[in-house]
Amino acid sequence: MAAKIRLIIGLGNPGAEYEQSRHNAGYMAVDAVAEKLGLRWERDRAQALSAWGRCRSKAFGLAKPLTFMNLTGQAVRGLVRGHQLTLADVMVVADDIHLPPGTIRLRQGGSAGGHNGVQDIIDRFGSRDFPRLRIGVGDNFARGHQVDHVLSPFDSAELPLIDQAIVRANEAILTFVTDGITIAMNRFNRR
Repeated sequence: MAAKIRLIIGLGNPGAEYEQSRHNAGYMAVDAVAEKLGLRWERDRAQALSAWGRCRSKAFGLAKPLTFMNLTGQAVRGLVRGHQLTLADVMVVADDIHLPPGTIRLRQGGSAGGHNGVQDIIDRFGSRDFPRLRIGVGDNFARGHQVDHVLSPFDSAELPLIDQAIVRANEAILTFVTDGITIAMNRFNRR
């Protein structure tokens, strides 16, 4: 039996204008892993950038969909099918307004929690059963201004918290690669 390959998909919006936005926390996390391990991004057939490597002899991939957030599931479906994976082997990394800035949480599955990118993945696969890493971006916005909030950059007070969260996310991602979601949750969901 072949060893499992895990794929970590960071959610975000393509384009320089979104690069530092809260909605691109998933991109930031997978970029940090790629940088740490010296992996190179290449265009994938599945409307995504991907980078492949090994951690403690475990093969894994990183991906950044090039579709906009609301169509993320399209790229994720192409990645999963193209690399002959199951959803259980995929971790989705996304921003979460329900968590304070700088907080990370791992889950084995569940609802989209109002995140359109995660919801599109659920809709396209007909399943909520895939690991997630959520990065808190806070909910400091007036009613009806959620879109403005997630598409705006982190403020100066949030940046140190987000930098710390990206470091912890990096560790959590590599733990998922080597040891699976349960061990990663036990290690990184402590308060």
